[in-house]
Amino acid sequence: MGESITEGTIINWLINEGDSFDEGDIILEVATDKVDNEVPAPASGTLIKTMFQAKDVVPVGEVLAILEVSKEVKTKTDKVEKVVSSSKFDTHSSEKKSSEPETFNQILSKKFHYGNISETQSKHIQLPAAKQKNSTFYSPLIKSIAKEHHISFEELARIPAFGNNGRLRKSDLQKYIEIGRPFKFVQPNIMHDPTAYRIPQLNFDKGKGKVIEMDRMRQMIADHMVYSKHTSPHVTAYVEADLTNMVNWRNANKVAFEKKYGERLTFTPLFVEAVAKAVKDYPNINASVDGNNIIVKEDINIGMATALPSGNLIVPVVKNADTKDLKQLAANVNELANKARENKLAGDDIKGSTFTISNVGTFGSVMGTPIINQPEVAILALGIIKKRPEVITTEKGDEIAIRSMMYLSLSFDHRVVDGFLGGSFVRRVADYFEQFDVDRKI
Repeated sequence: MGESITEGTIINWLINEGDSFDEGDIILEVATDKVDNEVPAPASGTLIKTMFQAKDVVPVGEVLAILEVSKEVKTKTDKVEKVVSSSKFDTHSSEKKSSEPETFNQILSKKFHYGNISETQSKHIQLPAAKQKNSTFYSPLIKSIAKEHHISFEELARIPAFGNNGRLRKSDLQKYIEIGRPFKFVQPNIMHDPTAYRIPQLNFDKGKGKVIEMDRMRQMIADHMVYSKHTSPHVTAYVEADLTNMVNWRNANKVAFEKKYGERLTFTPLFVEAVAKAVKDYPNINASVDGNNIIVKEDINIGMATALPSGNLIVPVVKNADTKDLKQLAANVNELANKARENKLAGDDIKGSTFTISNVGTFGSVMGTPIINQPEVAILALGIIKKRPEVITTEKGDEIAIRSMMYLSLSFDHRVVDGFLGGSFVRRVADYFEQFDVDRKI
């Protein structure tokens, strides 16, 4: 799954309980972030029992299923274990399903005395916020689901829990999510404060038309974007850069570069190179936020926002970009771009970015206001390179010349990045673009 992967989401089972399979057959598909992985059978046999269902989030190392293999299989310690019949498999440790209340409305009415409520009404319930106790325990699975849906511990504490000793179960949490998270916006003492803000009950006309269900990746992108805007106060700074020297050098050397190194020379590795230099000059832009702490990253890993054939977005990462020469950057960029187009990116290919660039100019956009790729604190959008008449200063004085110009826009997290740092950084990137050495050797 990759060294940095700690959990995965089961997409679907391709083998059902009781079905047989051959060694190497794909038993299930597991998703980590935006990358899907196929899990092959370690040997031929029969699927006896699945321990998790589709859409469950499972920590790495958990048992996914119990298999009965059809022949002796060597373990990693080279000990031979003989096959046990399915009737002897020990399944007593698996979680037994407890009886569910008839409806979640009844749970709410018993717990909070609201009586029967409709799904629409449940979204506008107001009640005093429950106090969060330091001793409250939530299982890793509950925390994973809460993290996926951006549910705070304060909100978790409000959810009716019917597990042993009042523990919140997965089924309790899923029921709560299904009815629209009625306690999401509850504020302390709101019932006793007539001036407190209440979420208005708005009935929007969504219109008629073709209904398209979001695929899993689009849902994840939507969650990430909403979470980023909710978490980071976005501020955007703009500068303009003259890329004439860079454009002329690249056009003059791209054929020779590919002939010498076997790699296409696009603008992206040149952009990554300049951004990595600017990050070294302003290391505090290469950070993330952890509560009241700022973590300034040692590695400079540049993420490249890339469009997939499906239209969805993914961010492959150029690791340690500041340590690589142009040949290595070009090879790295081309490899990641090809993998993205062919849907072959691995989990580690999209992990670990510390700063992200988004080339919105690819689609003809003059500039953009990108959304920060959490948990980073800034993202740089690069607009289209466009020839325009510009006033330049020469030995003869001011003249009008045709120049290749670009707008750069930096969105940054104003919790930890102030205008001075944000403005200085994006200006430094523009300086590296403009000061490109036209006599540079490939």
